Amino acid sequence: MRTQIADIVIIGAGPVGLMCAYLGQLCGLSVIIIDKSSGPLEVGRADALNARTLQLIEIVDLFDELYPQGKPCNTSSVWSNGEFISRQSTWWDELEGCLHKHFLMLGQSFIEELLDKKLKEKKAAVQRMTTVENIELTDDSCITYLSNGDIIQSAYVIGADGSRSTVRDLFQIPFDILRPQIIWAVIDGIIETDFLKVPEIIVFQADTSDVAWIPREGEIDRFYVRMDVKDFSIEEAVEKINRAMSPHQLKFKEVVWFSQFSVKESVAEKFSVNNKVFLAGDACHIHSVNGGQGLNTGLADAFNLIWKLNMTIKFNTSTALLQTYENERRPVAQSVINASGELVRSTKYSDSGTHAQDYVRIVQKYAGNITGMGIRYGNEGLAGSRIFDFKMYKENVETRLYSVLNYSHFTLLIFGNTPQNVEVPGFVKIVQIYPEKHSSEFWTSHSPYKDMAILVRPDSYIESFGSLEDIQALLWDEIL
Repeated sequence: MRTQIADIVIIGAGPVGLMCAYLGQLCGLSVIIIDKSSGPLEVGRADALNARTLQLIEIVDLFDELYPQGKPCNTSSVWSNGEFISRQSTWWDELEGCLHKHFLMLGQSFIEELLDKKLKEKKAAVQRMTTVENIELTDDSCITYLSNGDIIQSAYVIGADGSRSTVRDLFQIPFDILRPQIIWAVIDGIIETDFLKVPEIIVFQADTSDVAWIPREGEIDRFYVRMDVKDFSIEEAVEKINRAMSPHQLKFKEVVWFSQFSVKESVAEKFSVNNKVFLAGDACHIHSVNGGQGLNTGLADAFNLIWKLNMTIKFNTSTALLQTYENERRPVAQSVINASGELVRSTKYSDSGTHAQDYVRIVQKYAGNITGMGIRYGNEGLAGSRIFDFKMYKENVETRLYSVLNYSHFTLLIFGNTPQNVEVPGFVKIVQIYPEKHSSEFWTSHSPYKDMAILVRPDSYIESFGSLEDIQALLWDEIL
């Protein structure tokens, strides 16, 4: 038996737990992550990163390694009884302040493998084949007891251990699950077909046989097939695909992954215990896969939570900051359930029998959730919204705003010609952006924030904003 000391213990090394550990490392925190598995995921599960996630991974230096491995996709089309019905992408085209207006179709295993590698490089590898036996809370720490006999003393614990979360169960947090009795098959594989392959999401409809064809990285394609029975074979699922695609036909040359899932929906009654134990990802919210929101929502949980823990650990900010994690993320989780729930129910219930067309209309209705770009914290206005990305220059070299953001810091953006003398704490980075060409500083002639000062949180949401005459007042009292 040994006793380990850490700032944060993370239970679960899926994509959310791994991202929490990676972000903690970027902030200079000591992090221990444990998992019952022997290694990162190899196949299956989530299949897309949305536009907002692409922005977030850019500010933490993961974009360049992940993006080339995926397949961009921003178009959905509908086919019914062998005929083309419609094609849509307007919800992507209309996005503002966004460079990558698409999904990146990329399996969850690629994210896990990269993050697992990064943690090994930082000498913070996942402690695998290990489970949690108990967690005790004291006045000033958390004591985690592991199955191998080790004990970890930490300031905080994060339960990112999935829908059957041990951490959630240990603290008896209610998690009432609604099951709308909708069952799907999911097949990843390499196909042969006489249907023209295109890099877009295709929804087929024949009677009530609903099939979605999802392009994936490399040679792989994914098919979601609504089955509505608990027991079925892969042959029966493929038969339904062919019925929906008729008169076209398809067969699998190789099946990489075959699974089934029944739709479940739930949001945990609370996301934290005593501002010491936090739940993230599927441990605190589960829902249908429709709309590709699960992985993206969980990763956004990590980006929201870790910088707040960093502020309390390294800069002694008020623990009231930690309560904002639940205040901000729980409404998002509920909105995701509303969106994915309406989408999945449309595949089974349609007054007009136009399931596929109904589905695409609902996608457009919830485009803010599905692209991730409509997620905000608080009421209308700049505060709580994401900072827009845009092109700018350093001398004559083109760059973008998101290239200067840093997850371990707040960023005070000053848009104007006059140099400003502002006193800021060490965790705030100042970036001045001039409105016209400058010989040595950042500049752009196309800023959406002319003559403004904006304080940007580490997760690239706007904390506060104001005029250039009142910059000092933007600095958040709770942080200072």
